[in-house]
Amino acid sequence: MDKNTFRQRVRLRHIYCFLAVAEEGNLGKAAERLTLTQPAVSKTLSELEDIAGCRLFERNRQGARLTPEGENFRVHALGVLDALDAVGSAIGLAPQQENPVVRIGMLPSVGADLVPAALLAFRKLHPHAQVAIDTAANAALLNQLKAGTVDLVMGRMADPNMLIGLSFELLYIEPLCLVVRTGHPLLATAPLKLAEIMACPIVLSPRGTIPRHHAESFLQSRGATMPLHYTETLSVSFARRLVMQSDTVWLTPLGAVRHDIDEGILARLALSTEGTEEPVGLFHRSDANLSMAARDLINILRAAAAERRPLPYA
Repeated sequence: MDKNTFRQRVRLRHIYCFLAVAEEGNLGKAAERLTLTQPAVSKTLSELEDIAGCRLFERNRQGARLTPEGENFRVHALGVLDALDAVGSAIGLAPQQENPVVRIGMLPSVGADLVPAALLAFRKLHPHAQVAIDTAANAALLNQLKAGTVDLVMGRMADPNMLIGLSFELLYIEPLCLVVRTGHPLLATAPLKLAEIMACPIVLSPRGTIPRHHAESFLQSRGATMPLHYTETLSVSFARRLVMQSDTVWLTPLGAVRHDIDEGILARLALSTEGTEEPVGLFHRSDANLSMAARDLINILRAAAAERRPLPYA
């Protein structure tokens, strides 16, 4: 099928249906969102795949997952809706909102470092803006960004296959660090050996996350194996409480505990973690037409990242 035929046959209902399924990952949920029946959604998707001449979704009992062709289609489908919004605004059909909404996806271990202070500065520029923050693992956040449910993501550099249609701007490089409560026995041990740390309970990021991958690589590079007595969690608040109430050692990205270290609430063990650096930055859709409020927040985050005080390796 040529491009002219595709243009003549595809309809906005196909685009809306496709994006709903891509975002929900489930035909039933997409049908509820579109106030349609599930068979109607399935039929519309089949029509679109017939028009496109390729499979856009892999469908099974667990739901609907985008194929590589579907990922590419989604990037341009979102661009179609953005273009329609721009046309509507140009002719006065969609006046600018008085209370703009900025939706941020944020890693729990990243957001606590820069975002609170950045939001205070943002409020001075946009006192009536609404800011919605969603925290999740890196892969989930990037999927939300592709689906258009968030405007930007503060996260870590990911596999190139996950970055189709996305732009990444580096803000800073962040290492892992070994953190304990103040008064922990290991703080008085010198020189400190990794085997002594591994004898304590350990808390780590969950399997499949970038910090966990770097944590395992760090241990392996120093001849250590994963201990049996570890806890894994994505929750910064839970890990923080666990460390403060016990002799647990937390192997975590520095940004998650920078404030607590500065305030003397937690302490960093004197063992170098050089080689565990992770790029942290901002993601947004390459074709996105970001609002003025979103662009202002990005500029504030850039400035905050440039001014942040680096901590040396222990």
